[in-house]
Amino acid sequence: MADETATTPVNTQTPQDNDHGSASQGSSLRPAASNLEASKQPAHTNVPKPHAPSPAAFAKKQPAGKPSAPLAAVSYSDEAIAKAQSFGHVDDKGDVFVTENGIDRKVGEFPDAKPGEALNLYATRYLELKAKLDLFEARLKSAAIKPHEIDESLKTLENETAEPQVVGDLTALKAQLGSLKTEGAEKRQKLADERKKAQDLARQERTVIVEKAEKLAASLGDNTNWRSTADKFRSLFDEWQNHQRNSVRLDKTIADELWKRFSSARTTFNQGRRKWAQMRDAEHTKAKEAKEAIIAEAESMENSTDWGETSRSFNALMDRWKQAGRAGRREDDDLWAKFRAAADTFFNARQSDRDQTSSDEKANLVKKEALVAKAEALLPVKDDTAAKKARQQLAAIQEEWDQIGYVPREDVHRIESRLDAVDKQIKSVEDAVWKQSDPEADARKTSFEDQLNAQLKEIDDQIAATSDAKKIKKLQAEKATKEQWLNAIR
Repeated sequence: MADETATTPVNTQTPQDNDHGSASQGSSLRPAASNLEASKQPAHTNVPKPHAPSPAAFAKKQPAGKPSAPLAAVSYSDEAIAKAQSFGHVDDKGDVFVTENGIDRKVGEFPDAKPGEALNLYATRYLELKAKLDLFEARLKSAAIKPHEIDESLKTLENETAEPQVVGDLTALKAQLGSLKTEGAEKRQKLADERKKAQDLARQERTVIVEKAEKLAASLGDNTNWRSTADKFRSLFDEWQNHQRNSVRLDKTIADELWKRFSSARTTFNQGRRKWAQMRDAEHTKAKEAKEAIIAEAESMENSTDWGETSRSFNALMDRWKQAGRAGRREDDDLWAKFRAAADTFFNARQSDRDQTSSDEKANLVKKEALVAKAEALLPVKDDTAAKKARQQLAAIQEEWDQIGYVPREDVHRIESRLDAVDKQIKSVEDAVWKQSDPEADARKTSFEDQLNAQLKEIDDQIAATSDAKKIKKLQAEKATKEQWLNAIR
């Protein structure tokens, strides 16, 4: 690379900022006064180099044969200018030449200026052109440079260094450009490799999003939570958009293919949800009609006083209501309010009737408590005469008992058991008297006793007539049994 060094400009402008101010090559090549004055300014040394501009600035093409004018307020060292001037000369007519590979080439004319001034101008232009190459060389080391910037900058620099209207070491300048071409190609390939790697990663990441969407679409069924699944698809779509904005751009073919798969999965979901919504609406309509029919039946029974049968009918309506399904939250609330109103009308009336019945039954219980106490006072019954008298009094109590009516259910068994106990004790005395005076019972008893006596005599005869010990033992056991029966009836 050439070793000329450019000093920092006095102001903050960089060389490309003044590309538009280049001097025109033609009948008059006199530079603007400001540029000429800039070339005469003393060199500023020991100042840091200017920051490298973006290669995009180099892409500003200039007309062929028109070199860039030197920057206003940009100074180069006397050593750099002198070294550049050593590659050119000015003839007596003011024509300026540059020597390249031993050959002189006219680069301009400056008839009204001293040779030193003319060479200073074209040497400065050389240094400006070299500054562009140096800046591009620095830019190539940046990770932010784009391939198209490399191509555009190299094309611009190649045009500007083909036959530049400058005075300086053009051989070194073109050698530097050749090196920059090599470095640019390497940088472009590196960027291409990095881009391919980034694209592969981006494709994998976006494929993951697609596969999640396809998995969701494949999982749709009767038990799908459509709202939750819609939220998941919305989240995946947001993820897709964020990835599309923040990751490297994919090739159109790949991007279109992935989007087609993602869009297909969303379409499958949307179609499934639309079908489900239609089925849900149909079910809601059917449920609404069924519940309206139930309400009509309930309202027709709400004033019934057939408490038992109507209660069972309302319970059956409730079972049908549960089986009817849902008609939608708002519809269900309104329908339920109507059904509940009809049921409340009936059940409240039934409860009022029960409250009244309960009050009456409690009063009946008090009356029957008094009657049962009166019946229990008839006991004990000792003989037949007392039993007959008690029976007559108990019959009168029972007749009055039947006329009183119902008592609370939880007291029925207790109160009736007490009255039954009185009846049973009187009846037990009556039965005992009857048994003692029953002729048929006496006849049956005598006949059975005669049969047992005859059988015992027959057994005794059999025992006397046999000598078989086993047979005797068996007959004696039979005799003992019959003797027990005989003792029992005596």
